[in-house]
Amino acid sequence: MKQKIFLVLCLLVLTLTLAIGSCTPKVSNNRADIVIGAKDFTEQEILAEILAQQIETETNLKVDRRFRLGFTYVCHKALLAGQIDAYVEYTGTAFTGVLKQKPISNPKIVYQRLQQAYAKQFELEVMPSLGFENTFAIIIRGKDARDLNIQTLSQAIKYTPQWRGGFGYEFLEREDGFPGLAKTYNLQFAKSPRVMDLGLMYRALIQKQVDMVAGNSTDGQIARLDLVVLKDDKHYFPPYEAVPIVRSATLKKYPQLRQAIQQLDGLISADEMRKLNYLVEGELRDVKDVVREFLEIKMRLGSVPSDKITTSY
Repeated sequence: MKQKIFLVLCLLVLTLTLAIGSCTPKVSNNRADIVIGAKDFTEQEILAEILAQQIETETNLKVDRRFRLGFTYVCHKALLAGQIDAYVEYTGTAFTGVLKQKPISNPKIVYQRLQQAYAKQFELEVMPSLGFENTFAIIIRGKDARDLNIQTLSQAIKYTPQWRGGFGYEFLEREDGFPGLAKTYNLQFAKSPRVMDLGLMYRALIQKQVDMVAGNSTDGQIARLDLVVLKDDKHYFPPYEAVPIVRSATLKKYPQLRQAIQQLDGLISADEMRKLNYLVEGELRDVKDVVREFLEIKMRLGSVPSDKITTSY
């Protein structure tokens, strides 16, 4: 008898729950229309935020941000799987790292071949360049460069057998990274290069734990820390223009997205990118605030005077 009463009570509770649920207004689905991704370093976060804010300003699309995803391959796979809709890549990285092609120094040829291959193989569209190139930069301490009168990679080869290198995992593994660089310049170190996190390399260089690192030419800390970028006098590194890569299906679904991203064509100079990086890394400013102020000035003036890219713009 008690079991029957218990079952009746359960049925009553269930009936009331369903009745209340049917009378409760449904919450609107706030899922984002576009998901923007980024690799795991500051410049990528800035560029992804520029994409996101541009889309939010110029369209009615809702944007979700998924930053600090990891290396190139992680972002590329996320695009193919539809987990993100767009991210900013560098042409030389995509050409050699994703397509597994031999490095080419002509930026126009690299862009054209990349655009064709990505459309055919992956159904991804390579959009116009954001306006700057972020190439690999082989960096040493400024004092060493001055004391030894070193300006180029070829000049540094005389001293590297007594030095130790520190490089990121991706640079050590990539076709356009350390293996090819070492072969081109006959680069040798006292010990095997240390595998280092990108965020720790400059500190290790300053503290003399290593003597040569591979950074990025638009790093904001290079001048601040008195570091010197050695000239690639044998032109080993391919072009690395920053380009948004977007899923073709997403562009087809949201036609307004194309025009919004195309408005960013040529928007950022290398000098501006270095200063934006410094504001975030050196001044510890919020990425969203830095990007919003930069875009406001850029869209209003057409260019950003160097004295405007400060802590207060």
